Amino acid sequence: MSVNQETVENKELSTNTQNFAMDKFHGKAHFWGRLTLWAAIILTLSLPVYLSFVLGYHPGWTIILAGFVAYAGIVAVVWVLEPIMYFPVLGVSGTYISFLTGNIGNMCLPSAAAAQNAIGAEPGTKKGEITATLGIGAASLVNKVFLIPIILGGSVLISAIPENIQQIFPLVLPAIFGGVLAQFAIKKPIYGVIALLIGLIINMTALVVYLKMLLCIVLTIGICLLLEKRNDAKQSV
Repeated sequence: MSVNQETVENKELSTNTQNFAMDKFHGKAHFWGRLTLWAAIILTLSLPVYLSFVLGYHPGWTIILAGFVAYAGIVAVVWVLEPIMYFPVLGVSGTYISFLTGNIGNMCLPSAAAAQNAIGAEPGTKKGEITATLGIGAASLVNKVFLIPIILGGSVLISAIPENIQQIFPLVLPAIFGGVLAQFAIKKPIYGVIALLIGLIINMTALVVYLKMLLCIVLTIGICLLLEKRNDAKQSV
């Protein structure tokens, strides 16, 4: 009896230690995440502010607001949806890094998912979050190693690539998303089939792009949750 009690106490102590460590990790992630994001925002705004108010090239608030409204009308919903969609896989620290470096859908999310899959870590767990952070960090460093030379000599490099190969470039991003879908769907294939069917049906409608995205997400999650509840109800009977 005492051995079992000691085992339970050790498990509780281990859990408490892990929770304390993750709280401390999240605290540092929030500090450095906010600091670096605000620094990036200030640096991003510094050039247009300098051009507008120091050099006198300000185009006028009417033009700026009109451009902002036109752009926000297309992608504003994504500003809310993306953090919600990606957070379960990326976690706290991974979300900060991803939104700082960019390329979330075509680099950060696939690298996080691949890293979690490689070691068998479940998204949304402590292990999954640490794994996602390391995967995204490594992918970001590799991305910068290749990105800097491409920025410096990208036009020369692209001009040297044959046109028949350049025609493949628009297919790269869908291929990445297809790989990510397959990686998650292989665990529960029925959910992958549901997501594909909903995506195909909604994309054949005349809705605007961001509404298509919103409907795909809401319907897929809703149907999958209903199926999960039905399966749980069957198993409990």
